[in-house]
Amino acid sequence: MKEFAKHIITTKKGYANLFFLGQAGFILRSKTGKLLGIDLYLSDCVEKLEGHIGFKRLQPKLLEASDLKYDYLIATHPHYDHLDVDSAQELIFNCYRNFYASVNCEQEIKSIGIGASIIKYVKPGDSFADENFTIDIIKCDHGTSAPDAFGCIVETEGKRIVFVGDTCLRTDWKDEYLKKGPIDILVAPINGAYGNLSETDCAKLSQLLTPRLTIPCHYGMFASHGGSPEKFMTAMKNICPDNKYTLMAMGDYITL
Repeated sequence: MKEFAKHIITTKKGYANLFFLGQAGFILRSKTGKLLGIDLYLSDCVEKLEGHIGFKRLQPKLLEASDLKYDYLIATHPHYDHLDVDSAQELIFNCYRNFYASVNCEQEIKSIGIGASIIKYVKPGDSFADENFTIDIIKCDHGTSAPDAFGCIVETEGKRIVFVGDTCLRTDWKDEYLKKGPIDILVAPINGAYGNLSETDCAKLSQLLTPRLTIPCHYGMFASHGGSPEKFMTAMKNICPDNKYTLMAMGDYITL
């Protein structure tokens, strides 16, 4: 087991924590130690499959797919930095049959020999809950390349986290994001490529939704993806100076 896996298991026991794995990958640990992983990119399959130096992994691998046992895993759409096909079999093996994927992930998942009965294909409007997590699948606008992509609202220990997913700015979806109530943490991309929110778009979304904290993601992993934390900071200062935000380096965590 890598040291980072031990860190996830042991850090601030008895509290809920959110760990950043780079790109759009996060692990949420409940105070009882249950793990929920979202869009974990643990390999270098994007460069291998896309055949483009711009997709070379620029951040280190902190985990192997076999390092942790997950109670829930989520793949919001089939792009390889969200559905890591080189890690998927091992991740699914290490998940207690709670692997949620968008409908258009099915072809990719079948192609690596994983049976449909193991996966729960979900769409906006679906929801799941146990004593640790409540998960609501919400709309996402990632364009025609991933028409069934989704975001999710995750609640644990009375805290509400909105992962908007890979999406463009949809100010007309305010009610969708707030349908479960005020947002404690908003997680959103800032790379501005492939139909995603830009740094300015993310700040506008934060202004619209007034979360307690905004966390940008989807930057720093690939040269071709873009995303500038500096531009995001400037946009937040200019657009919603009273909104709090934090920049998470790969491997960082926050306690909820």
